[in-house]
Amino acid sequence: MNPAPESPVLVVLPIDRILTPRSIAIVGASADPRSFGGFVLANLDRFGYHGAVHLVSRSSAEINGRPCVKTVADLPEGIDLAVLAIPEGGVLEAVHQLAARKTGAAVLFASGYAEAGEEGQAKQQALALASRESGILLVGPNCMGFTNYADGVPVTFEPIEPYAKVGQPGVSVVAQSGFMAANLRDGLIGRGLPIGAIFSTGNEASVGVEDVLAHYIGDPKTRVISVYVEQIRRPKLFLQLAAQAREAGKPIVLLMPGRSARAREAAQSHTGALVGDHATATTLLQREAVVMVGSLDELFDTIAILLRYPAPPTGGVAFMTGSGAMKNIALDFADDIGLHLPRLTEATTQRLKDMLPSYAVAENPLDYTTIGVRQPGLIGEILETILADEPVGSIVLSIPAGPAMAQRDKAEHIVPALARATKPAVLVITGDGGPMESFFLEAIRSSGVPFFRSTDRALRALGRVAGYTEALQRAARATRDTPAALSLPGFVPASGVFAEYQGKSWLAQAGLAIPKGALARSADDAVRIANDIGYPVVIKAQASELPHKSDVGGVIVGLADEADLREGWQRLHANVTRHKPDLQLDGALVEAMGPRGLELVVGAKRDAEWGPVVLVGLGGIWIEALKDVRLLPADMAEDDIVVELGRLKAAVVLQGIRGAAAVDLRAIARVVALVGAQMRANPQITEIDINPLVAYPVGSTQPVLALDALVVVAPA
Repeated sequence: MNPAPESPVLVVLPIDRILTPRSIAIVGASADPRSFGGFVLANLDRFGYHGAVHLVSRSSAEINGRPCVKTVADLPEGIDLAVLAIPEGGVLEAVHQLAARKTGAAVLFASGYAEAGEEGQAKQQALALASRESGILLVGPNCMGFTNYADGVPVTFEPIEPYAKVGQPGVSVVAQSGFMAANLRDGLIGRGLPIGAIFSTGNEASVGVEDVLAHYIGDPKTRVISVYVEQIRRPKLFLQLAAQAREAGKPIVLLMPGRSARAREAAQSHTGALVGDHATATTLLQREAVVMVGSLDELFDTIAILLRYPAPPTGGVAFMTGSGAMKNIALDFADDIGLHLPRLTEATTQRLKDMLPSYAVAENPLDYTTIGVRQPGLIGEILETILADEPVGSIVLSIPAGPAMAQRDKAEHIVPALARATKPAVLVITGDGGPMESFFLEAIRSSGVPFFRSTDRALRALGRVAGYTEALQRAARATRDTPAALSLPGFVPASGVFAEYQGKSWLAQAGLAIPKGALARSADDAVRIANDIGYPVVIKAQASELPHKSDVGGVIVGLADEADLREGWQRLHANVTRHKPDLQLDGALVEAMGPRGLELVVGAKRDAEWGPVVLVGLGGIWIEALKDVRLLPADMAEDDIVVELGRLKAAVVLQGIRGAAAVDLRAIARVVALVGAQMRANPQITEIDINPLVAYPVGSTQPVLALDALVVVAPA
């Protein structure tokens, strides 16, 4: 095994001077308090910004007692940050003027750039060029700026107030959408969570999500990073940074729309993004333990839990309630989302039996019945007992608020028990938006316990947290070494597609099992090969220009003897000539017919931006009809591939159904790992497709057999 090649050094832009500027200039300052410049100035005053503030205004000599200059050329040199609160038409000239004054960076609120079609894209390219040539960093355009709560720097045109929860490590947000940045800010404040900074990158002519992410990873005031993107413009850099965040123990919680075709189209009109392969991106982001969420609710909820408990829990989820109905609902919902509810150990079960009434069932989920009414302190003891159980990694307590007396009991006994938990412990007060006493709400908020009004949302968020733990464990087990690259199967065809016989022979060198056989260039060759390997045989037309042989009658199976073979040889060539008269075949592959088994597909592709991923699922008609596949990183460990095979919808087929024997999952996993290894070892390979890969029962002398294979490289 060879060590993996070193990753290229990918450059991030330093944004410290943006987030903590010693001086700020507002270009387009106005005495109108409802202008963009007026809002920025008012925000700086409310936050007590201590740096120097310079105002540029053509119409005012002073604003609120501050003197103004007429032009950017009148500003002092070396200002850290300029705010361009001016229309799009004057932006490019202002950027050049700011660069001449050695300004470090500028925030551009104006829209009308890449989100607005070809003309806007040209304007944005001119801005990007001005940024690169002058060295001035640009935030935006088409953004709402940023607010560094931790250091008291609000550079946004939205009127905002200082926030008290800034004295402890908190959540820092970066979003391409200004609306989403504001939305996340309001949601975090509404939950009373500490915030580091909120940053909107907009169209990213210069400063992008990756640059802000790099800053947050090294920022001691940031514990959890929240990201909203519609396109990751520098995928390889983002993945490197995600790995750094994983190693630093800082969870990244990311919402990236684009699963649907209409969402991808909308993203283009919103930010000028050209959205890549969402499934590939998701697979490789999760490989680096980025927590991918599917909705805003999940984003808020998962952040709340990870902020309180950034260390990943090991073990499954326990569920406690005082209602049999809620217990049953939780069981169904956990099953729907694939959330593991582990069995309690015998010792814990016995301790619970000693606490519970005789008619209660000591299990997970637990319905502790009505004992909390008479003994509210006992609920905390039960919770601590379950959390101490080794298979339990986290817990949800789902209970009603109840009358004022019951809420007082919960505030005094249950909330403190949850707050003492070292494993994730989540409180759900059922009843949707039903009223709660102010003292109870204050007790919950001051405790820092993650708090929900929806059991479903709490369980779904804990599912994301459990996925984060699994991703961290998988990353630790991933194959870091890269195997020696095999020489390519031959001269690279113009199309980049190797014929089947070349691809299969090449993969066989890496350890793939293929049928006995060889390439025949004449009928006599075919007969000789068939005599050597034994009948019946299959013959398949071979040419790099013919990747789909069956479509032109280029595959003939079940040839039982020499006469059948010679007739089949003539028929195969006639079929191909009829469909593709100008095609010159390399010959025909003659192979022994393999025994019937379960057909799968194993494939891989290389995304030009993201890198390689591997696919596995049922083959034949099933992949078309059910699209039941798993998309995996190319370096996934064999043990984890076996787990993923069990997550196929058709896993029951792999495990044996209606008397059929279970197939050898470990052998399938070895093929998936082999394909992934060759994709990592050979950067020129763009695609591998083994379809079908026939799997046989556990214990078979030949557990898998590749009946067809396609290898594609980037054309020379």
